[in-house]
Amino acid sequence: MVRTAGRPGRPARLSRELIVAAALQGDLASLTMRELAARLGVSHSALYRWVADRDELFDLISEVMVERILPTSEPSPADWRDWLARLAWAMHDEFLAVPGYAAHVAAPHRHNPHSFGRLRDQVITAFRAAGASPEMAAQSWYVFGLSVVQWLGAQQTGHDLGPVAPRFDLFLDTLLRGLPARTPVEHPR
Repeated sequence: MVRTAGRPGRPARLSRELIVAAALQGDLASLTMRELAARLGVSHSALYRWVADRDELFDLISEVMVERILPTSEPSPADWRDWLARLAWAMHDEFLAVPGYAAHVAAPHRHNPHSFGRLRDQVITAFRAAGASPEMAAQSWYVFGLSVVQWLGAQQTGHDLGPVAPRFDLFLDTLLRGLPARTPVEHPR
């Protein structure tokens, strides 16, 4: 039998989109590759042809999450702070909507260099639009990124945050008023 169109063999039952959609249906903290394969209705060996391990799975998930959260517009000198606020609220909404994702991103691990690199570059662009030097824009990225991700991770893991739940709007307002970073005045020791 000769096929004249398409690829030979069975059509693919998996795709990047299907794998990520299935992974996002449950708690990522406890998700196993076998459980994910079962959700997809494939053998775990078939899944491993698409993703080698949990790290690669989280890379795929992070690519999708960064696509969801990055504003479509570029930050400008007139709106850099609003742009960062939109980004932070999108991170809040998307990261907390997926059980285990914010906690995973907040924990020490190798981040996806492509997706988080795009996020970093856009945030640095926002701080450059605010007038920060390249060095201070990069430092501001670390302050912004770590602060938002750690806040979200703490929210998701339910660490004891005290008797009053911290409000994201107050946290974000305070954070953005202090950015971009400036070279600090040297303090005597």
